[in-house]
Amino acid sequence: MLTRRGILKVVSAVGISSTVFARALAQEGDGKAELTREMIAAAKWVSGIELTEAEEESLVREVNNLQRQLKALRGFKLDPQRDGPALGLQTLAGSTGSGSPRIRGAWPLNNAAIALPKTDEDIAFLSVTELGKMIRSRQISSVELTKLYFERLRRFQPLLNCTVNLTEDLAMQQAERADRELAAGRYRGPLHGIPWGAKDLISVPGYPTTWGIPIFKDRVLNETATVAQRLDEAGAVLVAKLSLGAIAMGDRWFNGTTKNPWNPAQGSSGSSAGSAAATAAGLVGFAIGSETLGSILTPSTRCGSHGLRPTFGRVSRAGCMPLSWSMDKIGPLARSVNDLGLVLAAIYGPDDKDPTVVDRPFRWPPLSPIDFRSLRVGVVPSRRDSSTPDSSLEILRGLHCQIVEVELPKGYPLMSLTKIIDAEGAAVFDDLLRAGQTEGWNTWTKSFQTAQFITAVDYLRMQRIRRRLMIDFEEAIKDVDILWNANDLAYTNFTGHPSLVMPYQYREVGETFVPQVVVITGKLFAEEMILAVAEAFARLLPSERPRPPLEQFLAKASSSSEQN
Repeated sequence: MLTRRGILKVVSAVGISSTVFARALAQEGDGKAELTREMIAAAKWVSGIELTEAEEESLVREVNNLQRQLKALRGFKLDPQRDGPALGLQTLAGSTGSGSPRIRGAWPLNNAAIALPKTDEDIAFLSVTELGKMIRSRQISSVELTKLYFERLRRFQPLLNCTVNLTEDLAMQQAERADRELAAGRYRGPLHGIPWGAKDLISVPGYPTTWGIPIFKDRVLNETATVAQRLDEAGAVLVAKLSLGAIAMGDRWFNGTTKNPWNPAQGSSGSSAGSAAATAAGLVGFAIGSETLGSILTPSTRCGSHGLRPTFGRVSRAGCMPLSWSMDKIGPLARSVNDLGLVLAAIYGPDDKDPTVVDRPFRWPPLSPIDFRSLRVGVVPSRRDSSTPDSSLEILRGLHCQIVEVELPKGYPLMSLTKIIDAEGAAVFDDLLRAGQTEGWNTWTKSFQTAQFITAVDYLRMQRIRRRLMIDFEEAIKDVDILWNANDLAYTNFTGHPSLVMPYQYREVGETFVPQVVVITGKLFAEEMILAVAEAFARLLPSERPRPPLEQFLAKASSSSEQN
């Protein structure tokens, strides 16, 4: 039920500054179940304020929708003693374990020869592992590979719109250093000399960090994000700041929409839009993205890249745009499972700049192989009994693992819990919102305005429900090692569990293909397990896979432009 105090907050948050109007509307709505247009009209008459019909409708719609969301949260039963809030900004496993330093140099050197492909395109689509072998054997230099990727980034930018800025000066310095060091016998590891792209919420000095919005189009931050620093230390070469949907929403940013390499008439999804598109299109060796509620897994699914959302607290977010302090995660996108593991090995681990990062060991490749006959794979019955059988599960059976049915927790208001993101994001962007600097924010403006009416009590209730969900989810998966295609994206972004998405087959549609993916979820800080299962699964798939027909799409776009 609306209260006078709540209505006063609503009015001030949507930019109506008249105190007389606010008090008049509060008088009309006090104790009523919903705000109505008639209440607004009466308040207008008393105060003499002018509002358009659109502004009236917006005010009614936004506050009443919020009230419904909060009602769903308030209806969830909680135990005052047992159900405290998830305010430690850690997962359930965050404070456990003995801890260990980051493991460096644990990668084996596989010096098996690889033939240099005949075309630049063939080189561009190689995995990090294959590119690394060619650099180490001097079949190609880091400088040559970097120039190759720059040519592709420029060539396909008009088609995909996935690049915000190229980092050419920095890249050439890093590539030249990588070649000098290799010639001198210094090898930094499997990412040595490999070009990569950063989602443009990752700060790098000397280049704009735009967050996808016009007001920051030319803003340069004098800070190196921890993830960028660690990749530099690993010898990787940053070639581009890649697009993200405005303030990490979707695939639309200030320069338009980032496109799906398999179908440029379609957006790439987001918000790690450019990271997924550029990786799938062979424009970078690998990329780094971020996820709050699907922003690595969703564009990876659309674009057919491999994506890993690590456990919350596994990778430092220092120097990266915050959207939700209690939910943001940083992770890699690549063209193979092994590449995901190699990149995570370079970026994970403690960082005194981000207090949420947990000191838990990670090693890739793992020291010992998995006994797949004892592996317990959890599947959700409702997914298995659908009219379309899960073909990936049939392939998985080739590993001779045990398939176990599990039920995910029911009755949780997951959609209402997303207001956590709105509330925390509204706090992050409060100054810009109040200053009216909201151009190009997609729908964040209304979301952040509406979040101003979420009380501290309601926010804490959300976090209490979330904590209960963490406990119940752990209980639901206690008897399995992984979840397979469990449709658990909303659950696991709230609970902090890691998930991996990878393409396993391609459905032919006209002149192109639609990637079909599998999603594997692991227990907290069990990235080694899901990577090992995914890599074993990948070995059961055909070695040859199609590539996005970019040249064909580019020629068609050029022909269409000439005709117009």
